[in-house]
Amino acid sequence: MKSIELDYSKRCGDEPEKGHNRWHPDIPPAVEAEEGEEVVLQTRNALDGGVTPTSTAADLANVDLNLVHPLTGPVYVQGASPGDLLEVNILEIEPASWGFTTIIPGFGFLRDVFLEPHVVHWNIADGYAESPDLPGVRIPGASFMGTIGVAPSRALRQEMLLREDELLRRGGAVLGPEPNGAVPSSEPVASEGLRTIPPRENGGNLDIKQLTAGTRLLLPVFDEGALFSAGDAHYAQGDAECCGTAIEMDCTLHVSFRVLKGEAERRNIRFPVFERDDYFTSPEMAAPRRFLASTGMCIADRVNQSEDASLAARNALLNMIDLLMERGWTREQAYSICSVAVDLKLSQVVDVPNFVVSAFLPLDIFV
Repeated sequence: MKSIELDYSKRCGDEPEKGHNRWHPDIPPAVEAEEGEEVVLQTRNALDGGVTPTSTAADLANVDLNLVHPLTGPVYVQGASPGDLLEVNILEIEPASWGFTTIIPGFGFLRDVFLEPHVVHWNIADGYAESPDLPGVRIPGASFMGTIGVAPSRALRQEMLLREDELLRRGGAVLGPEPNGAVPSSEPVASEGLRTIPPRENGGNLDIKQLTAGTRLLLPVFDEGALFSAGDAHYAQGDAECCGTAIEMDCTLHVSFRVLKGEAERRNIRFPVFERDDYFTSPEMAAPRRFLASTGMCIADRVNQSEDASLAARNALLNMIDLLMERGWTREQAYSICSVAVDLKLSQVVDVPNFVVSAFLPLDIFV
């Protein structure tokens, strides 16, 4: 067994030999593992200590988003080469005893609506998260890694950089390379490293809540040794993570690896694939027996848009927030509940011009 243990009194930048917060193929591995060998990685939460158990909403103005996301690794997997598939067996995720959910102005799906900071502190114990900031809400645990992936090759990093820069020039929401706060801080990696905010072909910030223990994640390999890293653990999350955060936490991740030689190239797999053989969480939460659901369509201010899933999702979410506010929650509390428990689902994408997105709220979270 191989392991990377962290000093949680420090930030990622204080232990650069154990982790990083940018994607770059020249970041040296922190540990080397054989196929089938268990690897245990302690990981820091997404904001790298920027939020603590005593943080208030006002403190969120001091959060440095350049530090997102601290990842533990890379792990050099023996025998992995470009063109292979790396099978990541997620064996166990040990949660911390505290977590948080934040609304940070300028960040999140409804960032034009929610302009004030908000924080929810969670106590994690006995398989549930509960919070004095959301009395009467109890969220079952379904821990997973929000950010998990491998290093891009030099050529792929350049391709990613160029296409995102082109999108930025078209007015898209893109965070380009930023050396301020980068780990490692040495050049040229600090100025060339890709931010971890978006997911890409190499995995990264996937935020797929089905990646719980027992899931097998298949990642195309782009560089020798694959250079696997993970961080940004979530105790629970709704499909969408709409406010920008789930129940964020530190954790200890247990994984093992299998190398499928040449399979990414042979099968033309360029993006992550995942599979499992049983429920990813309790059946009652995987398919809630009791739920309330709102719908959204691509209509705004009585103007019809054509086949716009983003607008339909926005409307479904706003309608769910209104339903929660009818139950007595503030708008910020409702948005936080949606981020940690509400699943946005594409109900149909064929009945042109109006897509339908449904927002499912599992009612068993209320006690």
